[in-house]
Amino acid sequence: MKRLIIAISALTLGAYACNHNKSQDINTGASEKELQFTVEEAPDWTALFKRDSGWFGGDGIFAIPLDGKENLEEGDTARNLFVFSDTMYGLIENGELQEGFTMVNNSIAILEGHEPDPSKIKFEVKKNQDGQPASLFVPRTLASKEGDYFWLGDGFVNAADNALYLFAYRIVNVPEKEVFGFEEVGNVLIRIPSNSAYPFEEMDQWDIPFHADGPKASLGVGIYVNTTQANAPDPDGYIYIYGVRGMEKELIVARVAPEKMTAIEEWKFWDGEEWTSESDRAAGLGTGVSNELSVSPIGDGKYALVFQQGTLSNTVAMRIGESPIGPFSEDIPLWDCKADLEGSQFFAYNAKAYPSLSKPGELLISYNINSFDFFNDIKAYPNLYRPRFIRVKFE
Repeated sequence: MKRLIIAISALTLGAYACNHNKSQDINTGASEKELQFTVEEAPDWTALFKRDSGWFGGDGIFAIPLDGKENLEEGDTARNLFVFSDTMYGLIENGELQEGFTMVNNSIAILEGHEPDPSKIKFEVKKNQDGQPASLFVPRTLASKEGDYFWLGDGFVNAADNALYLFAYRIVNVPEKEVFGFEEVGNVLIRIPSNSAYPFEEMDQWDIPFHADGPKASLGVGIYVNTTQANAPDPDGYIYIYGVRGMEKELIVARVAPEKMTAIEEWKFWDGEEWTSESDRAAGLGTGVSNELSVSPIGDGKYALVFQQGTLSNTVAMRIGESPIGPFSEDIPLWDCKADLEGSQFFAYNAKAYPSLSKPGELLISYNINSFDFFNDIKAYPNLYRPRFIRVKFE
């Protein structure tokens, strides 16, 4: 466990010292108010995703409370939907991956309640007409082409229509690239009607037009539902849609009223001074974030931006904001992932928090593990490709 003491100022938010020892003290500069917390592993949640048959690995994990209450309250027993991007399906016996394993591009799991109970979670990998594993979500928009596939972003249940909304990234393979042989070619909004059940046969999909405005931007890398129905502490009634833009991994944000979610032309972007419909004017709220992240309320009017520092690194980091759009502090390192990097080609990525699974005064956080030599390493380390979890406990 690591103990951190953070001094937060509403006026000055600058990081001056940090280290990576087991215990560390970090001071962000001013001393108007101290925010104290500890960080520890969450082995019960990590174990929930270590499996030997069927679904045995995946990344891109987001959790969506199906009652729409994004911030857990006492007595809440709602189901949580987990969505995954690239997913491994097969069998591991005596620590060895058996022949016949495969990868599909997305899958889900449903957890009854908010406790990491293996008896209450069900992993679902769709099967095609031949009984073989297949992707659950497939691009069907006007811009989609044969061979495109989806990785999934964040989502939420919209109180305006009780429908499930998911963001998705239209991906194509680029075989000539030796590393990261793929390219994102579009963003998509998916709407699944209220009371729909797996395998979600009925859904609508819209191309999001902002993807090509200026430097390429991915929207839906994190969602903050700032409404009364979501149990937001200071609701203004908007859905905040976070995006990552360009090679510097610049954080941007749009917002929209819940009832106008599918009226994409109504989305407004923060330009640093006001909300504008011109997406190319979106202001950068900071750089060096990861391709998936979260913004969560942590009390006292503060918000935690959680991400993988520098996009790909060993460090799970946090920035403290004065609102859902900042301004945000400099990086506060939370966790060193080195212990999970068993193979020489392993890397950690895409940290994010889960308020709908977090006890009061805590944030449950995950990060993913992958390998640059994936299809060789998955045979040597069959359980490498899955989320690991930590807890931040605020005092």
